[in-house]
Amino acid sequence: MPQCGGGLDRRIAAAFAHAARLAPRAPALLVGSDTPQLDPAALAAPLSAAQRPGADAWFGPAEDGGFWALGLARPDARLAGRLLHGVPMSTAATGRHVLDRLAAEGLAVRELPTLLDVDGPDDAARVAALAPGTRFAARLRELAAAPGPAR
Repeated sequence: MPQCGGGLDRRIAAAFAHAARLAPRAPALLVGSDTPQLDPAALAAPLSAAQRPGADAWFGPAEDGGFWALGLARPDARLAGRLLHGVPMSTAATGRHVLDRLAAEGLAVRELPTLLDVDGPDDAARVAALAPGTRFAARLRELAAAPGPAR
């Protein structure tokens, strides 16, 4: 689906609103595209049907203080707006802001594993080392081996 305009806070909230329209009774999990080392098996247990009862939300913290995943058991446009609109994104406190808002809504939050997201070259090298068999790591190796300036 195309992203809406506005900052990342508004785009994430809009994605939850869209998910709610598509499948009103289904949970929704949004995962950042900057965690290429994420293995679906890491999500299997915490998001399994057996683990879902009692969970209203899922939060995947990033090492830098942000988050790599946010899930809602019952996504709703108004709830997503209250959780995300106005949250300063890409700061060391972004994750704390979202967690505070989840708590203020009285939601039971299940935490997912902490992951490193890729914000720069050092992060890219670390992620590639964590997941050497991924397409991401292969592409990073290709770029490192290419002659000339970095691409």
